[in-house]
Amino acid sequence: MIFEQHYLDCLSQASYLVGDERTGRAVVVDPRRDVADYLASAEEHGLRIELVIETHFHADFLSGHLELASATGAEIGVGAAGTPGFPHRPLHDGERIELGDVVLEIRATPGHTPESISIVVWDLAVDDETPYGVLTGDTLFIGDVGRPDLLASVGVTAEDLGRSLYHSLREQLLTLPDATKVFPAHGAGSACGKQLSTETVSTIGEQRATNYALADMGVEEFLEVVTEGQPAAPGYFSYDATLNKSDRLLFDEGAPPAALSLAQVLELRANGAVVLDTRDAPTFAAGHLEGSINVALDGRFAEFAGSVALPTDTLVAVAEPGDEHETRVRLARIGFDRLAGVLAEPYREFLEHPEVVRRASRLTAEEFVDRIDRVDGLRVVDVRTHGEHALGSVAGADVVPVAELRDEVAALLDDPDAPVVVFCAGGYRSSLAASVLRSAGLTDVSDVLGGYGAIAPLLTD
Repeated sequence: MIFEQHYLDCLSQASYLVGDERTGRAVVVDPRRDVADYLASAEEHGLRIELVIETHFHADFLSGHLELASATGAEIGVGAAGTPGFPHRPLHDGERIELGDVVLEIRATPGHTPESISIVVWDLAVDDETPYGVLTGDTLFIGDVGRPDLLASVGVTAEDLGRSLYHSLREQLLTLPDATKVFPAHGAGSACGKQLSTETVSTIGEQRATNYALADMGVEEFLEVVTEGQPAAPGYFSYDATLNKSDRLLFDEGAPPAALSLAQVLELRANGAVVLDTRDAPTFAAGHLEGSINVALDGRFAEFAGSVALPTDTLVAVAEPGDEHETRVRLARIGFDRLAGVLAEPYREFLEHPEVVRRASRLTAEEFVDRIDRVDGLRVVDVRTHGEHALGSVAGADVVPVAELRDEVAALLDDPDAPVVVFCAGGYRSSLAASVLRSAGLTDVSDVLGGYGAIAPLLTD
């Protein structure tokens, strides 16, 4: 058996290549939209990708099933309860897909979505009694389970999905032997759950013993503990869930983005384009195009870009030289294809046109605490999640997670000249949020270097 996990840290997303070395037949499960890695690996191992399987209609990224099917001629497999708008092969509960000695067994595991499936992987040449592993999609994570409350399933309530999830876990997955390896579709950092592990593989036995959602409890208690404390989902989730069910344009990952002059960027901005500055926070603070939003490429770029921009927005990027292509690919991974281009020479343009360049105020934790004591009317905004805030915060701070910021900006604009300080856990999200507030019209916005991690010790002194 050829078995590969392809893990994408910036989206906490896992996809899988499973093949039979003897027959050369292979399947890819939950591919991302840029599919070159799967094609290269298949060629290296002498495999033919014959089937692309989606464990469900994903909400957090735009899947690459159409791109991979186009490149290989493979069929697209979807759980039988799904009704996508593209040609597909319905996969039924109990169905077995024989690649050779490698066999895939489909198990219907609705709950995260109605069409969710899990895939039990058998390597019969090694063991015909215990499966090698199970690809659990967003049904079972390591340390958590898929949330049933995302707006990915029109006409189905979170309670209905939660009840289905309860039974899927106990009747379809926990019936597998303890030694069966668990390979989920996501890890820590994903908004598809609330306490996902940083580990990317576990076993049924380990999860049975340690996963809070698999403890001995009734369905009502399960619904309460699973839905309580879930993070706010980024705004693009419902867009991607819908697009993943649809026949859409294919992504050409080799095409470079257009190189734009400053004059072109300014014209696009005047016509409503959103300017995303993908450089790191210190560089952005030192000098950036007025009105631009700092979503640094060195973090969870796509997720946060999708939280502060709309899929219908025309986008322009400011990037470090050499990061232009990566910026385009990461936006495409969430279906944000309206990238007009990238500012070709940002540093030269900024030096030659200082009239359009602004600096950002960033405070040390000590400066922030001092400002709390001496600045009247100071408004403090905590842009961490509600769960993070509950573990400790600054007295009187407004809690506006980044995923909710776009909808809450108006509430912060009642006095655009009031002093505002934004903080997060470490500084990435606060730079982003502060830039959003400035672009919306607030005139006196700072963020805190080191975030709450630097602030907390000073509050207890």
